[in-house]
Amino acid sequence: MKKYIGIVLVLFVFVLLWHIVSVLVSRPIMPAPIAVTSRLISFAVEGRLWGHVWISIIRIFLALALAGIPAVILGLAAGRSNRLNLLISPIIYVLHPLPKAAFIPAIFLFFGIGEFSRIFLIAFIIFTHMLVTIRDSVKQVPAEYLEAVRSLGAGRLTLLREVIIPAALPGFFTSLRISLGVAVAVLFIAETFISVNGLGHLVLDAWLRISYVEMYAAIMAMSLLGLVLFFLTDLLEYLLCPWRRTSS
Repeated sequence: MKKYIGIVLVLFVFVLLWHIVSVLVSRPIMPAPIAVTSRLISFAVEGRLWGHVWISIIRIFLALALAGIPAVILGLAAGRSNRLNLLISPIIYVLHPLPKAAFIPAIFLFFGIGEFSRIFLIAFIIFTHMLVTIRDSVKQVPAEYLEAVRSLGAGRLTLLREVIIPAALPGFFTSLRISLGVAVAVLFIAETFISVNGLGHLVLDAWLRISYVEMYAAIMAMSLLGLVLFFLTDLLEYLLCPWRRTSS
């Protein structure tokens, strides 16, 4: 609860600073937060916003699935097997430091300027973030936990289901939060390449039309989307990791 009170206070301070800057700048390039909020509400009431929000959500979730499924499988494998880790770790060291955004032209050349390219771009960038965090979470499962359950006659599947996955779940949610933050940021790039929908398209379209209030309203919508996704991740962790409730 204290965390969410802190979030509200930070948002209040941010809006206050935004208002002060808009007064000091006193130019159309920095509209006041009340004007931006009013325009965002108008977008929502008029129905112009929800289609773009829905498209952006679909792209994020498809990218999370495309990156997350292999990242979880490889992370579990590398975390529990030294041999597999020797094979997977070089992939991480090669892919993780790459300036993946520089591959945007190549991605669009190979897959065309369509939906799959946008989804693949987001998945490509968040894949190693998820893989590294999940692998490290699995490796940190105490050996004595495994030995205790193994001494009771548990097999590999039981160890995986009853010990390894529950112990690694907090790390999975950490990787999910990191990946969501990156995905929302990359979403803007993905939706500005010959796109006619999505929140990133709304931002670019308003900027090109020199409609700064609408531009900031679209940025606010994208920020709120990221915040809602973070809250949903917290809710999932609360439901699936009940042993962490007292410490959160």
